[in-house]
Amino acid sequence: MSLWFDVARASAGVNVALLLALVWVWGRNYAQFRSKHALGLAMFGVFLLGENAFALYIYLLDPMLSAWFASDVPAIAWRGMMALHVLQTFGLLFLVWVTWD
Repeated sequence: MSLWFDVARASAGVNVALLLALVWVWGRNYAQFRSKHALGLAMFGVFLLGENAFALYIYLLDPMLSAWFASDVPAIAWRGMMALHVLQTFGLLFLVWVTWD
């Protein structure tokens, strides 16, 4: 179970870093061009950043929930949660690549 927990935590941490970079670029683009497209991307990034930051808080800092996630959550649920975090990381890596291209 510890492996799933560690992979989910690492993936959520990488997602937070990638989203900070994307929100910075998209926010800068909105400030420069005033495009609704850039605003939509920035808002999407802020909401997804909030979700990943909250997940990271639960996984790392909240004493009750992090202990519960590490010990009492069934393995099938952890595999699903970990898969979603990892797929999200790959999607964000692609977005970073497209954004900086």
